[in-house]
Amino acid sequence: MKNLVVLGAGTAGTMMANKLAERLDADWAITVVDRDDVHLYQPGLLFLPFGEYSETEIVKARSPFFPSRVKLDLSGITKVEADAKKVHLGSGETLSYDVLILATGSRLVPEQTEGLTGVGWHETAFDFYTLEGAMKLRQALDGFKEGRLLVNFVDLPIKCPVAPLEFVFLADAFFTRRGLRDRVDITYVTPLDAAFTKPRASQAFGSMMEQRNIALETSFAIEAVDGQKRVLRGYGDRELPYDLLVTVPLHSGSEAIVDSGLGDELGFVPTDKHTLQTEAYPEVFAIGDATNLPASKAGSVAHFQAEVLIENVMRFIDGRELDEGFDGHANCFIETGHGKAMLIDFNYDTEPLPGKYPLPGVGPFSLLEESAVNHWGKLGFKWMYWELLLKGKELPVEHRMSRAGKWF
Repeated sequence: MKNLVVLGAGTAGTMMANKLAERLDADWAITVVDRDDVHLYQPGLLFLPFGEYSETEIVKARSPFFPSRVKLDLSGITKVEADAKKVHLGSGETLSYDVLILATGSRLVPEQTEGLTGVGWHETAFDFYTLEGAMKLRQALDGFKEGRLLVNFVDLPIKCPVAPLEFVFLADAFFTRRGLRDRVDITYVTPLDAAFTKPRASQAFGSMMEQRNIALETSFAIEAVDGQKRVLRGYGDRELPYDLLVTVPLHSGSEAIVDSGLGDELGFVPTDKHTLQTEAYPEVFAIGDATNLPASKAGSVAHFQAEVLIENVMRFIDGRELDEGFDGHANCFIETGHGKAMLIDFNYDTEPLPGKYPLPGVGPFSLLEESAVNHWGKLGFKWMYWELLLKGKELPVEHRMSRAGKWF
């Protein structure tokens, strides 16, 4: 019996386990390792602070999403001994593997920003990338009547790079509905020199902010947070006062990856950006947020990677050449408030372009353009996530970025 082990039962790990259960023959045992039986629909955390989703809608048990031939081990991971092809579990036992897939995701490390987790943490300064942070932020927003709201991310890479932008647009709509918008000053603070990393999309977002009276502070490298004085301090003596701070903290790779010496300086796994094979060990592959790839850390990217990775795992087992098939494809619905959303579609080499998606010239979704249909597409993705994506079902979307239907 040969062993294939998946570390991590999040989006990427669950998809891969389900796809592998369909493809691998009975000579292979499949084991997925994680530390608890709680699966979080992370895109839902954006809506939780505004009362648009409930906790029960975005949290489910992991175990029902795996078929019977997949063993789910919830003892956790302490270390990977890659030279010996072994995983050390939290139970003290070891697990040998012939093929290993690292789907260990990323974690928030707010303590690495001076002062952020000190005075005011989860009282006047919040994250919304954790369930605890999003729930406490909902209470704070409910009682916030006036003042200065700062929304920022400390630095890239982060999970879902568009989420902080979405938050400012949803905050604008939230306070407008409550008749408080003229009493709340909203400022988006970014270390980038523009609203987003991709020029065309950045121009669109910047224009929308200007139209909605959302201030933009660019090239702001955070030095510290002074929770006592409620000041965001940047290098170069820049200071921004706040009444409410919503931040996306620094991200790092899994502690197990760091402790195993498998990560780079940020704890992410050096990975071939086209084949998803790790650079150090041919029998070890990586997917999703765990990688160091120059692609968005988002669910859509993990989905497109999975389509390539399943084929490459089978090729590796058969001793065949790997397919350099992942092109960095990402598409993201971006909530812009007031019942509308925008959609962007891009890859390593091509920035977001206007057009129609997924059917060229038809849509129904519009690229780089606000629409109500895009908004319903964003909301409808939650059902697709639980019922199709996690279960490894095929979706009618090509994993490679298509240029058809886009305007150059």
